[in-house]
Order: sequence, then structure tokens, then C-alpha cells
Amino acid sequence: MSSASRRLAGLAVCLSLSLSLSAWAQSSPDAGTSADAGTPSAEAPPEGLSAEELKELEEALGTDAAAAASAQGGTTSAPAGATSTTPSSGLTMSPQNIGFSWLNISFVLDTTAAAFTSKEPLQTGGHDPGGNGFNLQQLELSVNAVVDPYFRFDSNIVFSQFGVEIEEAYATTTSLPGNLQLRGGQFLTRFGRINPTHLHAWEFVDQPFAIGRVFGAEGNRGLGAEASWLTPLPWYVELVGSATDASGGATARSFLGTDTGGVTSPLDFQFTGAVKQFFELSDDLSLLWGMSGANGPNPTGYRNRTDVFGTDVYLKYRPLRGGSFTIIALQAEVFYRRRQVPDDVLWDVNGYGQLTWRFLQRWATAARYELGTPARSLGGGIAPDPLDPEWEANRQRISANVSFYPTEFSRLRLQGATDLVGWRDRPDYSVFLALEVVMGAHGAHAF
Repeated sequence: MSSASRRLAGLAVCLSLSLSLSAWAQSSPDAGTSADAGTPSAEAPPEGLSAEELKELEEALGTDAAAAASAQGGTTSAPAGATSTTPSSGLTMSPQNIGFSWLNISFVLDTTAAAFTSKEPLQTGGHDPGGNGFNLQQLELSVNAVVDPYFRFDSNIVFSQFGVEIEEAYATTTSLPGNLQLRGGQFLTRFGRINPTHLHAWEFVDQPFAIGRVFGAEGNRGLGAEASWLTPLPWYVELVGSATDASGGATARSFLGTDTGGVTSPLDFQFTGAVKQFFELSDDLSLLWGMSGANGPNPTGYRNRTDVFGTDVYLKYRPLRGGSFTIIALQAEVFYRRRQVPDDVLWDVNGYGQLTWRFLQRWATAARYELGTPARSLGGGIAPDPLDPEWEANRQRISANVSFYPTEFSRLRLQGATDLVGWRDRPDYSVFLALEVVMGAHGAHAF
């Protein structure tokens, strides 16, 4: 290698290092925004380089610098005179050649130390802490990207100690007219408020037992298709409808469940509908109210079906003036389930209500009350339940927790609960200490 080539290579390393440090500083949450704060400028030449040397490097590496800045979320454009190919190989450095620049990838780790007074805790969630000692609730890999002008791809892959599951993987349209949107693949249905969300979006370590009892340990999801329409009404109103597989013991418990008889007609699918409404009551107070319904077959007899109806409300107060970090939110859901069984129709009611209060930037507390009734026949008496034969009385659970947020990427939570199980002699008690960390690019949660 000639001395000129060695000099060019050395200068290229200097410029690459400078660009990397600049992009890192711009993307760091602690970086300042002014020169006085010490933020490196992407436009300032690296120290020790003359104008001629910088121009020479820009011509050779301009496209690489622009691609690196774009990958880090920067706004630096290719310098004037930069070509679209590298001089040595002629390889086009377009965004299509650098696919990873367009992927949003994140990991979310949830792990908990748990203590139960009962040898058989009645946790209904598939990712709830299930026993004394340390519990790996899940390691979630989230990958999403804009595929092209017409589709967006989203996926959530969950790792546990004993396996891997595809929780969600679906494509969503991005350019349909008339405020219409479609998605297809495997997804959590948009029934209610808790069901479409993931563990790290919950205000509690475990899911309400109503979700596990009605839909299954993993919540209601399946392979299928969904359509949603944002209406042109003066307030926010969204209509949602989907058709999904009705089988899965952990995902469609009240429908076909573990029965795998297959699809022989459209009536073998689960059909879900929802209405989502949002009201801005004031600058500081807002309300979201939804109504949902699901219908599908169950395996108890020929053409026997299950209906689940629900309503959910979310009231949020967040003062916008005075730099306050206060957030007070009230959330509640009620589920009414009706099932056809041989010679009878069973119904039950399940629900929860919770209040959360973020009183400091890094501190929050929450309390939750849950209720589930035994199955009753249309005549009014308690009836044998093929899904929950031991559920012969009401079940109530009261939980409270306090959360500490070191940053927006981590959370520590201490939670205690009293479980008043009507068919057990004494209450069950539990204590959780949970740790959650988020790594990578993870989007904001829904309101």
C-alpha cells in the first residue's frame, strides 16, 4: 500500500469515528442540544484535518456517512459532490441494500421473585409468576418495520425458560382510503383494554384473572384478519371487526379451546367486534370508553356457541401546567360470558377496577380489585361448569403495588395481593418483586 493510500485510510478511520461519536451523542437521551452542552456537531470537521483532506474523504465516503447518520436517526445529508457508489467496488449504498437501517428491534426482560402462601397459586396468566422463588416471566423480542408504501410489519416473539412462542406477527395496511385499515396474521384481538396489550404495558405484575378465565392464559389471539375504520364523527370513534381461529386452550378458552376439529364452515371462526371512543373532557382530563363482543363455537355440542360481551373505561388526569409529573388514571373492565351447553345455558360475570397514581417523576403506586362469579344457569342457580368445575363461589382479589422508574428503560415493582377464593378455607397471599428492562427501539404505548 502506498503512503498516500495509508494516509487516506487513516483519515477515513478518523472521520468514521467522528461520525459515530456525533450520531451517538445525538441519539443519547442525556445529550444536550447546544454547543455549550458539549454535543458534537456532525457538520464540524474532525480536529486535525485540513479542508482539502476533508473534501477528499467526503468524496470517497459521503454516501457511507449519510447512511450511518440515517441509521442512527440523524438528519445529516450526503455532502455536495458525493456519489451513490463506493469508488473501489461500485456497490450501490441505497437504503434497500442496508435493510437493518429500517428495522426497529427491541428486547424487554421481565423477571420476578415471588412468594405465595398457597402451594397451588391460582394465577391464570401464562406469564404470571407461578411459584415461589425466581420466575422468568418472559423475554420479548419486538421487531417492526415499514415494508413498503402499502404495509407495515409487526412481530412479538416471546422466549421463556422452556420454549419460544410467536405471540404476534402480522402485516398492517398503511395507505387505504376512507380511514380504513386492514391487518392479517396472528394478533391479539382488540377486545377490551388489557387483552390487546403486552406484559410491559401493564400496571401490575400479573394480568387480571378475568382475562385468563374467559380467554386463556395468553389472552385472546389467533390467526386471522381484522378491519378497522375511523369514522368521520365529530369525536373519535373507531369500529373494529375481526375473524380469527377459535381454537387454542390458552388463547380461545371459552370457544373451541383445545378442540382441534378444524374449520369446516365460516361458523367455525371466532368473530370479534369493538367500538372505541375517545373524549377530551378538558386540557387535563380525557376519557376512553369501549364496548366489545365476541362470538364463536364451543365444543360442548353440535352448533353450541359462546358469547362474550364487555365494556371498558379509562379515565386519565394529567395536568399540563406547572411542570407536574402527576398522572392519575382509573381503569375498569367487565365481562359477561354466555355459553350454550347441553340442555342449558351458563353465564358468569368477571371484571376488575384499578387506580394508578404517578406522584413523582420516578415513583407510582396502584391498587386493583377483581371479582369473578360462579357459572349460573338461566334459571338462576349455580350450575356445574365444564371449564372450571371447582369454581363454586365468588372469587375476589385485592392487589397493591409501588413502582420505581430509574429511567424510562427500567422499572422496579413491589406488589402484594390477597386472594379471597370462595371455595378455599382461607385467603391466599402473595408478594412479588419484579424487574423490567427495555433494550432497543421500542415504540410508545397506546393511550
